Amino acid sequence: MITEETQELVDRGIMLPLMEEFYTIQGEGFHKGTAAYFIRIGGCDVGCHWCDVKESWDAGLHPPTHVGEIVENAVKYSKTIVVTGGEPLTWDMTMLTDNLKKQGCQIHIETSGAYPVTGTWDWICLSPKKIKLPEPDIYPIANELKVIIFNKHDFKFAEEQAAQVGEDCILYMQPEWSNRDKMIPLIVDYVMKNPRWKVSLQTHKYLNIP
Repeated sequence: MITEETQELVDRGIMLPLMEEFYTIQGEGFHKGTAAYFIRIGGCDVGCHWCDVKESWDAGLHPPTHVGEIVENAVKYSKTIVVTGGEPLTWDMTMLTDNLKKQGCQIHIETSGAYPVTGTWDWICLSPKKIKLPEPDIYPIANELKVIIFNKHDFKFAEEQAAQVGEDCILYMQPEWSNRDKMIPLIVDYVMKNPRWKVSLQTHKYLNIP
């Protein structure tokens, strides 16, 4: 149970519910294979049934941590920072990104776009979800669109989302991990017929790293 004072600091983005932080190799999308420091922020109400980090959903399970401490830990390892969740845009990202920028960091975010964009980002990976669609403000600034393919209907959803992003946005289809054996052949066939799309895989799971 956190105090009202602490909750106010979280609401202002001065503290954030920190689930975990770790230095690893980016496994997905455009920057796969790149060493990066991951900051996983707790809290998400999007509720994807296939989410592989459901423990991130309840922000109350993760200790409110001052952004200064988060930044201090991060820059010990890397100047390439990935902010993920949970859904990080649940919270105001302004102070976190301002402080990372002061340290000369390149800052990436992985988000469903379900909340308005806050913070300053060098790379925005938009991974939209059907059950809580992105806010309109993120589409024109997304650098990559990563649609998770769980079933055949997701191809239609992917095209609906691709129609809203900018022309320079890189388009990825990624098989949902538990259904990958079934969906990978369909994705490969789709991308070959629609080559503006690319295939993204969760390579970190194949490499057995976080």
